[in-house]
Order: sequence, then C-alpha cells, then structure tokens
Amino acid sequence: MKPVNEKLELTEKQLLERVGTRDTHAFGVLYDKFRPKVYTYALKISGSVEVAEDIVHDVFLKVWQYQEPQKIANLEAFLRVVTRNFTLKWVRRNVLERAVSTEMKYTWNEAESATEQAVNLKEIEEILDQAIALLPPKRRLIFQLCKHEGLKYDEVAERTNLSRLTVKTHMQLALRFLRDYMAKHHDVVVVLLAFSLG
Repeated sequence: MKPVNEKLELTEKQLLERVGTRDTHAFGVLYDKFRPKVYTYALKISGSVEVAEDIVHDVFLKVWQYQEPQKIANLEAFLRVVTRNFTLKWVRRNVLERAVSTEMKYTWNEAESATEQAVNLKEIEEILDQAIALLPPKRRLIFQLCKHEGLKYDEVAERTNLSRLTVKTHMQLALRFLRDYMAKHHDVVVVLLAFSLG
C-alpha cells in the first residue's frame, strides 16, 4: 500500500478506481479535497451548520457505497448534484414539518369548538408511545434524548459514550420504525399531520 502523500499525485480517476477497491487512503484524499465544497454548498442551501455536516456524511457515504466509482466521469459535478439533491430533500422535509407543526397547533386550539373535525391527538400520542416502547433500549434512549430533551447528535454521543455516526444511525432506524408503526396503526393523513419527527 502506497503512502497517502504519494496518492496526492494520482489523478481523480485513479483515486476513484482505488476507492472502488475499498482503498480508504484514496477515499481520504478525495474526502479532504472535496469536503469543503460539499460543506459550503450544503450550508448555502440549508443555512444550518449541523445539517451541512450531516449532508457531507451522506454524500461521501454515497461515494463510498457507489457500485463502480471509477465510472464517475466528473466527480465534482457528481458531488454537486448529490449534495443538491440531499440538501433540497432536507429543505422540503423541513418546510413540510413546519407546516405540519402549525397545523397541529391550530387543530389543538380549535379542538373544543370542532371536536368532530379535529385530529384525535391523544390517540396518536398513545400509539406513538406504544411504538417508542418497542424500540430497543439503547435506540429508545437516543430517540428520547434527541426528541424529548432536544439534544444534538454530538451531545447525545458524549452522554452515551457512542460515536456521532452511531447516534445518527440509531435515530434513522428509530424514525423509520416509528413511521412504519404509525402508518400501520393509524390513518395515513393523521400520521402526516402528527408525525413531525424528522
């Protein structure tokens, strides 16, 4: 295995070929070279440092998992498109969640005067509590720290002695399970109104 400093002289195509063989050093060279651009672009669109950091992770994970990275003709253009797609997906979800949050508050405030039309929030909360109780203990703890106490991934990682990536993975798995559980146990429209979990 050649030292990293020698790989700095390799072409982008050669580095991608080595990434295809799971060469972590070549991947590190590409990461160091393109991370600033990916981060800056994601930050410009999202306006959030934490989101931009998450996008960087997702983008380079996609590169690492890409079936044949050597076939990427222009890596910078590829990264730009992937970064844009990931970030715009976050923006759309964030906008939806804000709208959902507003709708939930409105529904809650109007519940007494429009009982028949209002969403049964208590029932939804009970179903959600049931789903949370089914999560594995560690995953449930991480979910509660993030969502109930409002801690960031870094803070949860420090409190639980886990890596930030592990915390993020547990959150993604928890949210996926909770969405699936809610969808199976309640009307889809109600789930969309109530489920602003991220």
